[in-house]
Amino acid sequence: MPGQFEGKTVLVTGGGTGIGRATAFALAAEGAVVTVAGRTEATLTDTVEQITAAGGTARHAICDVTDEEAVRAAVAIAVADTGRLDFAVNSAGIDGGNFQFDTVEYPNDTFEDMMATNVRGMFYSMKHELAQMKAQGRGSLVNISSSAGIIGNPGYVGYCASKSAEIGLTKSAALDYAKQHIRVNAVCPALVNTPLIAGMAEENPEWRATLDSLHPIGRIAEPSEIADVVVWLCSDKSSFVTGVALPVDGGYTAQ
Repeated sequence: MPGQFEGKTVLVTGGGTGIGRATAFALAAEGAVVTVAGRTEATLTDTVEQITAAGGTARHAICDVTDEEAVRAAVAIAVADTGRLDFAVNSAGIDGGNFQFDTVEYPNDTFEDMMATNVRGMFYSMKHELAQMKAQGRGSLVNISSSAGIIGNPGYVGYCASKSAEIGLTKSAALDYAKQHIRVNAVCPALVNTPLIAGMAEENPEWRATLDSLHPIGRIAEPSEIADVVVWLCSDKSSFVTGVALPVDGGYTAQ
């Protein structure tokens, strides 16, 4: 049975790992032609190979989102076959690792890296994705932000600031293009079981139990659960949803 996105095209930045990778799998499973973009060719090609092996269609683009010309080129690769970009998912970003610093002690270079990748990189991505969607008269764009953009987290002022800015980008762009049949939304996960967290949890099961306990639902999310929400936001089933920063966090921000 054809998927709901048969014949549609999508660009996923940060598509080689974590939430971006899970999203690429989910969209391809629904029939979309997926272009995954990122900095590491090995993870991108692995994602493409897995999609192809499952019967989907995918390609990759080497892209550092802090480089506007690289972003422009990635969008061009995504639209090459059909001349359209039906969906875009901006998942590229950095989290600064597990190092915590009070605001006064927060390293300037870490703060600048957060702004460059998470904010400027998302802005560049949105700018060129939305230009294509505006030209074709329709589209859905989903940004991967964080619960850290909704509530503060001590020790992570740079990360929280960058994720709050991503939500601001989302809401402003949604208003810019609401009347042009283009929807712009953000998904705000709390902690997600990415390979990084899984590896650290294997070494310290008590630490993992602590992470699970932070979420009222009793566990952290799987990447596929975030991807399912992205699929919904791309689909016509969410046709009246725009400008939303949607917590997908097991109740984390409701506390």
